[in-house]
Amino acid sequence: MKITIIDGQGGKIGRALIEQLKKMRPDLELYAIGTNGIATSAMMKAGADYGATGENPAIVNAQNSDIIVGPIGIVFANSLLGEITPAIATAVGASPAFKILIPVNRCNHYVVGCGEIGLGEYIRMVCEKIDSMC
Repeated sequence: MKITIIDGQGGKIGRALIEQLKKMRPDLELYAIGTNGIATSAMMKAGADYGATGENPAIVNAQNSDIIVGPIGIVFANSLLGEITPAIATAVGASPAFKILIPVNRCNHYVVGCGEIGLGEYIRMVCEKIDSMC
């Protein structure tokens, strides 16, 4: 099962996801795709098995992933302060992969119905969902 984590900025969400997933299931192969080098580096240090940076790796890996995980902004063009290009958002949205999106109510969007849950709780919920799918 190919699990791709996409993150930008400083890679905080991706790093936390990878750390917890590796604790739960060390056998998972996790692909870290950062929209910048800092994000990719943070996810690799957290234990990702593979990593790449930029638009093309996001597009290529979205095409053949089983699960894509990241902040909800990965499906909004120009989100994450412009780090999510329209091509990345389209590739993630069009991917046949099961998508697990973390609702981060920032950057000019608000997800109705989402509680003001801390990031740690969202990370735990994502890891439980992936665990149940494996």
